[in-house]
Amino acid sequence: MELGIKDRAALVTGASRGLGRAVAERLAREGTDIVINARSPDVLDATARDIAHATGRRVVAVAGDVADEGFCNDLAGRAASELGRLDILVANAGGPPPGGVDDFTPAAYRRALDLNLMSTVQLTLAALPEMRRTGWGRIVAVTSVAVKQPVNGLLLSNTARPGVVGFIKTISRDLAAEGILCNVVAPGFIHTARVDSLMEARAGQRGVTRGDVLERITDDIPAGRMGTPDEFANAVVFLASEAASYITGHTLQIDGGMVQGLL
Repeated sequence: MELGIKDRAALVTGASRGLGRAVAERLAREGTDIVINARSPDVLDATARDIAHATGRRVVAVAGDVADEGFCNDLAGRAASELGRLDILVANAGGPPPGGVDDFTPAAYRRALDLNLMSTVQLTLAALPEMRRTGWGRIVAVTSVAVKQPVNGLLLSNTARPGVVGFIKTISRDLAAEGILCNVVAPGFIHTARVDSLMEARAGQRGVTRGDVLERITDDIPAGRMGTPDEFANAVVFLASEAASYITGHTLQIDGGMVQGLL
């Protein structure tokens, strides 16, 4: 399928590894130039070099914390300046720490909201002027299946991420007529270092092996396995493309059929 994004310009956050990196590389393979962001400059710079070498596209690394409003404004401006335009925003940030009701103070909830909700709001508002200038845009916010079904042991994520859906669903109505389409992706268990760390934590809490935890997880996935970052990236890049020109305000589960709700 021709996705129609060759020579477009994208900004992908949380892109030094895992899901964000997979998305950035897939966008570059479709002919998109990219600014990638994460907090760790050394890992981010290495990722930028690897993707540029593999794809021949321009990849610019800008390290910083998307929980900071001022940095989000600077990041979107830098992306437009470096690439000459900004067509695609993939708003992605790492999840907050695992835990339950007795594990966190109100300050931890505020940090989770800054990381997982306000970062999306701030990046979107910063990117919109450039998308409006060209009359074309794609905003894809990365959340979790927690927006449809809370995940045991991830209270902060379950609390912060649903707000992203409310924000994206609402602005999608305002922006569709301007050629700017806004969607959410809700990954389930995709095999990344983050998921590995969560499995290790669960194993320790329950006094079982990591293999036992993996078996219990995959028993609840109709596909019978975890997804791969590349499979996740394929779905995100489709939503970020011209091919998805009549899809907006949607939350797409990428979970191998794990969440069984009708909507």
